[in-house]
Amino acid sequence: MNPSDQLNPVVLVHGLTDTNVIFKPMTAYLQKHGWAVHSVNLLPSNGDCELDRLAKQLDTFIKSALPNQQPFDLIGFSMGGIVSRYYVQRLGGLDRVQRFITIASPHNGTLTAHFSQRPGCVQMRPNSSFLNDLNRDVPMLDQLDFTSIWTPMDLMIVPATSSQLQVGRNIQVNVPLHSWMVQDVRGLQAVANALREPVQNR
Repeated sequence: MNPSDQLNPVVLVHGLTDTNVIFKPMTAYLQKHGWAVHSVNLLPSNGDCELDRLAKQLDTFIKSALPNQQPFDLIGFSMGGIVSRYYVQRLGGLDRVQRFITIASPHNGTLTAHFSQRPGCVQMRPNSSFLNDLNRDVPMLDQLDFTSIWTPMDLMIVPATSSQLQVGRNIQVNVPLHSWMVQDVRGLQAVANALREPVQNR
């Protein structure tokens, strides 16, 4: 493992109806192993706000929390992974993010999003114009170190394989519940391992 003074700061992005409190176990785990951790609160997180607007909140948070041009690693859980993708792919995050990890994120949509008419949820439906637009140029994620961590037992991301992308690494963790992905030690270890991956030169 790299010396702790060489570890990038980490930014955590929560999911639908969550706050950054959901990352309390992950924050403690990562801090114990030497990472500086920052977590954003997206408002509102209930789907009333479009994901691209939440991504602009993330951009503002990063600019206030980290020094200008500071490289960092980005972790998005569930909806937060899609918000983070918009930041990386559309708002210039590709220039600063070195390692990008999504956890149980509906990259290809989730059928459960049909239960809500809220605009942020509509954007997470399979074949939504929002996701199709992001997925058209998903190869750009090959320019950084990308990892998707997912569980086949996910009942929020339906089908669970929607969390996989054709770029980077897809890491299966057999955690039984969606929300446990950011609390179960298997999920935490998978995140730490991904954060230790050497970054390719760009």
